[in-house]
Amino acid sequence: MSLTEYLSKSLNTIKRANWYRQEKTITGLSGAVIELDGKKLVNFASNDYLGLASDERLINAAIEALQKYGTGSTGSRLLSGHRKLHEDLETAIASWKGTEKALIFSSGYSANMGTIAALMNQKDLILGDEYNHSSLKNGAKLSQSQVIEYSHNNCQDLEAKLHKNRSHYRHCLIISDSVFSMDGDLCPLPELVAIAKKYDCWLLLDEAHATGVIGKTGAGCLEHFDVKGENIIQIGTLSKAMGSLGGYVTGSEVLIDFLRNRCPTWIYTTALSPADTAAALKAVEIIQRESEKRQQLWQNITLLKQNLTSLNLSFFPSESAILCLKSKTAEQALILSLKLQENGFFAPAIRPPTVPTSRIRFSVMATHKLEHFTQLNKAIARIDNT
Repeated sequence: MSLTEYLSKSLNTIKRANWYRQEKTITGLSGAVIELDGKKLVNFASNDYLGLASDERLINAAIEALQKYGTGSTGSRLLSGHRKLHEDLETAIASWKGTEKALIFSSGYSANMGTIAALMNQKDLILGDEYNHSSLKNGAKLSQSQVIEYSHNNCQDLEAKLHKNRSHYRHCLIISDSVFSMDGDLCPLPELVAIAKKYDCWLLLDEAHATGVIGKTGAGCLEHFDVKGENIIQIGTLSKAMGSLGGYVTGSEVLIDFLRNRCPTWIYTTALSPADTAAALKAVEIIQRESEKRQQLWQNITLLKQNLTSLNLSFFPSESAILCLKSKTAEQALILSLKLQENGFFAPAIRPPTVPTSRIRFSVMATHKLEHFTQLNKAIARIDNT
């Protein structure tokens, strides 16, 4: 079978299962309202939780950096790519997160992949939540460690598997999302920290959907639960609530120094662009100073929950800006997403293999208006009655 024949056959299988995906072109600035295929839609598909991606202050910070440093960093951080701007952002993230040091990456995905691969190897054990993000799962595979999944947010299952396996391995790393991106629930962080300490494990937490959203200052789930620990590694992204691009790792000074010397996805890639770095730095400043943005976001989250509850709709438990309506099949989810789009709303259908069961995923933004939720409620009621 030729490559073309094999790929065509595989694509046909994907299409028959209603798993086929294609890009959707958005015109102009992103925000609570977008233009998609020439039609204005209320946007419930964005991870730009605080609306900072189109904030003039981030745009101006990026423009100033472009004018001062140019369009690209021109090399890896250890060669020609290092700028003081990168250090400034790392210092700001570490201070915000209450850690000694931070390191920025070209994406959150590469931060997870590289960090796990640098820390762990064939002699080690990794325990990961079954609903973890792809970057965590692939980082675990890349490390060549023994990888065992535990049932979602099930600390009893995690502890049972540690009791059975921990003594056979040199190091053990527990990895988990803090906010699960396709469900919206939080990990049981205090319990994970206690289990990690009991079984002499390190804990790696992906704060991608918590940074800027969860906690008194938006620093994430560790701040929310008031948890600290020297064996905790925090990883996140600059591309969601922070409205820019890139990722970060933050923790002890020795961890960051080690990653500078051993993390392949940081060492062997071009440094984050000056514009993205400057925009993220401005976002850190704004998020800490303007708590009202986060307060408005949580008001909007509460409103959407109330509206969905009033319609007797079944949605996954959530403690974040992500709310998902349950759907019996991939086809049903696709049909509902299309009907919502016809009624003026962009809310994507999330299907296997990304998730075990299909759903409509709503991402709430601080910049959504009251009328957006009122109109959505009416649209869902209309669709439900047809």
